Amino acid sequence: MAKYLLLKHYRGGPKPHPNAEALMDQWTPEEISAHIAFMDKVADDLRERGEFVSGQALAPEGEFVRYGGEGKPPVTDGPFAETKDLIAGWMIIDVESKERAYEAAAYLSSAPGQGGQPLHEWIEVRPFLGEPPVVE
Repeated sequence: MAKYLLLKHYRGGPKPHPNAEALMDQWTPEEISAHIAFMDKVADDLRERGEFVSGQALAPEGEFVRYGGEGKPPVTDGPFAETKDLIAGWMIIDVESKERAYEAAAYLSSAPGQGGQPLHEWIEVRPFLGEPPVVE
């Protein structure tokens, strides 16, 4: 088994499918509810297969933070991240192969959006790093 992080972006990835161009703030409450219900169903389906590890939706706001130096407060910047850089949510799955991770991501990509149509949104698939490389 290998763990993968499935990243769901507010915007980003290659050119969006026309069904994914309308931002969620342009959807009706019913469309948002249907989308969230679908995301819950994906998680439940993955749980039934023993592949779901964790997942969470994220708020669009946030800041960048870095070390400010010994005895100094952290340095912050933001919230200025461009929308394409923001992550809407994530899931961690533990699956048999990269191909299975792609299948799960494609399923996640079919979440309904405006008008109930599948979004065909891009899902970023990132494997967890295994053992760090040995430097000799």
